[in-house]
Amino acid sequence: MRVLIGVVGALIVLGTFSSVLRTLLIPRPTRSAFTRVLHRMVHVPFQFMADRFPRFETKDRVLAPEAAVSVLFHLVGWLAAAWLGYSMLQMAISGFGAVGALWETGVALFTLGFASSRTVELTALDLCAAATGPIIIGLQIGYLPALYGAYSRREAEVTTLQARAGSPPWGPEILARYAQIGLTDSITDLFRSWERWSAEVSESHTSYVVLSRFRSPRAGDHWLVSLLAVMDAAAMQLALSPSCPQADARLTLRGGFVCLRNIAEVWRLPFEPDPSPDSPIQLTYEEFAEAVAHVTAHGYTVERTPEQAWPHFCGWRVNYEDLAYRFAYLLDAVPAPWSGPRRTCKEKIAPVTPVDRKPNVSP
Repeated sequence: MRVLIGVVGALIVLGTFSSVLRTLLIPRPTRSAFTRVLHRMVHVPFQFMADRFPRFETKDRVLAPEAAVSVLFHLVGWLAAAWLGYSMLQMAISGFGAVGALWETGVALFTLGFASSRTVELTALDLCAAATGPIIIGLQIGYLPALYGAYSRREAEVTTLQARAGSPPWGPEILARYAQIGLTDSITDLFRSWERWSAEVSESHTSYVVLSRFRSPRAGDHWLVSLLAVMDAAAMQLALSPSCPQADARLTLRGGFVCLRNIAEVWRLPFEPDPSPDSPIQLTYEEFAEAVAHVTAHGYTVERTPEQAWPHFCGWRVNYEDLAYRFAYLLDAVPAPWSGPRRTCKEKIAPVTPVDRKPNVSP
């Protein structure tokens, strides 16, 4: 029995170190099963509470602390697992009871220093436990600047998009606002910046999975809905105005759905890697036609009718719609138009196009 307890304890300690390495040190998608369990233990109660409120603003306030609590809970979980594993090793080596082993390991792991071992084997085990605590805590502290640095870079572009796409962001609103102020020709600059943004988010959100749960400072903003809006704007431009420069819009679309697919692989969400452009989408033609009327009313020039553009738009949107809708559902993102259903919130929050007011100037 003591041998079995020792083997289990050793496996717990090794599993804890493996989880720490996978989560904090290895810069690639190597999320551990223990990390998923810890995250689930935090997510379930937060989501349960959020589902009790019908208004999105209240749900957003409830879910806002979830990611930060998850980061803290990971630290507590790793320390607790190390404490349990080393305690079981103490029981196997020394013959301590459960309470004595927890006491001996606890004062070593947290470097309290008021219990002493009686044998060389226990002293060596205490030294290992004493090193484990500061190592885990130090790595977690060093992890935070990288985590919040990636969050800050992500949110800078999301905040910038608010003036261009409204709050919450919506793809057709981007085209409408650019047309309203006569900057349609410069929309390629937006597409270029969001192609780079997609690459950065793909790297950071697969290496640091908890980043996907970090919400924007304002309830009306969300990284996923912002990406969806930019991709919809690119798809609409390609479908409605084929003579416009296509390279940046096409690269933005590809960068966007590759980003979603990379994150989906880490989340273990299945997806169709090469969907047919003729496959059906969930967005309806009526919604698309209303959006075309909206952008043309604000001065956007179209070369195709909504009927002619619809198959081309569907051919682009089929590459990312399903994953975007599933992520929006799982993350309970702001219910913007064209972003799919939510868990409990039925309302859709549409952005308001600013009125282009001009002063009365006497001739």
